[in-house]
Amino acid sequence: MRYLIIMFFALLATAASSQSIVGTWQLTEEKPCIESQMEMSETEKELLPSFGSSTHAVAKIIRFDPKGKGEEGIFSAGRKKGADNEPFRYQLSGNELQFLDKKSGMITERFIIDELTSIQLRFHRVGRDCEMRTFSRIK
Repeated sequence: MRYLIIMFFALLATAASSQSIVGTWQLTEEKPCIESQMEMSETEKELLPSFGSSTHAVAKIIRFDPKGKGEEGIFSAGRKKGADNEPFRYQLSGNELQFLDKKSGMITERFIIDELTSIQLRFHRVGRDCEMRTFSRIK
């Protein structure tokens, strides 16, 4: 009986520590390779705070559902539906996120998941460690 209780708590701890990619995520930071390789000059560092944000709020959203389907799109403030919604299929293989072709099921893009928590998702394209995308969970 004692072993059964210990196994139950071990299983519960394992299930609680694993996070799910299923949900809606908003892009919060995107660093292309060229940006990570460039150093800012002193003038650019001084001018950076003077650049204000856009008055028109736009968000890039990606949704993953439990059935291996997803949708990526751009949402503007005040609009219910997003623009350029692009449906896709995906699968997880260890710490690799694979986007699949809808008809053939072939892998079209591969990403390595660097961090997956209940509130943050960070991944980069396979072979491009300098490129990074960071998402925050919104639903």
